[in-house]
Amino acid sequence: MDFDAYLRDTATAVEAALDRFLPTPETPPVRLHQAMRHSMMGGGKRLRPILCLAAAETLHGDADAAMIPACALEILHTYTLIHDDLPAMDDDDLRRGRPTCHIAFDEATAILAGDALLTLAFRLLCDATCRAPYTALDLVRELATAGGSTGVIGGQMADIEGEGQPLSLDQLLYIHTHKTGDLIRAALRMGAMSAGATPAQLEALTTYAEKIGLAFQVADDVLNATATNAELGKSAGDRKSVV
Repeated sequence: MDFDAYLRDTATAVEAALDRFLPTPETPPVRLHQAMRHSMMGGGKRLRPILCLAAAETLHGDADAAMIPACALEILHTYTLIHDDLPAMDDDDLRRGRPTCHIAFDEATAILAGDALLTLAFRLLCDATCRAPYTALDLVRELATAGGSTGVIGGQMADIEGEGQPLSLDQLLYIHTHKTGDLIRAALRMGAMSAGATPAQLEALTTYAEKIGLAFQVADDVLNATATNAELGKSAGDRKSVV
């Protein structure tokens, strides 16, 4: 298997699906939809949707059925990036090699674009199909849990509270697990659910996801401290970890 080709081809398929699911740039209100597309279609590794699709593929699931949860994950992830980049958070001006949403447009538009993407993610999941015993409701619950106050948002809050302070290992693991790991965990689980995973299969993929989620954030933190803006496509040496 050519792993690089798999990543490239799958990311291309995700890009095409995202383009279909997003409102066109001509749809009123034009400025809002252009801001949403600026952040959504600005590149990126598409790691979370690729993991979702790979989990479904591993269990011989339907790729078209898995594409909706895959894109919902990426849309929700992008909302977190827009809000994470705001002046009240990390105050970044670069994301994926492009101006961040609030720089390219304005702060109010960026907030609304993030809000709209978050809402769109759950709207998409209403149309998702899964193999028994799972339903679209299970996918909604999984993503809502991963993205909520005990998930990504909780991790971001802990990151803000820990800024400029020495952190214990438990505190650091909490931030990494929730700020980054929970969406990666949801990606594998949602892909598995779409394919009708058995309890044992779901448990195995969950364990795998938890490990790679932590590994991803550790690698990201190392790069954040050692790489340049051009290499990262975002501001290096940030005061906080960036998802």
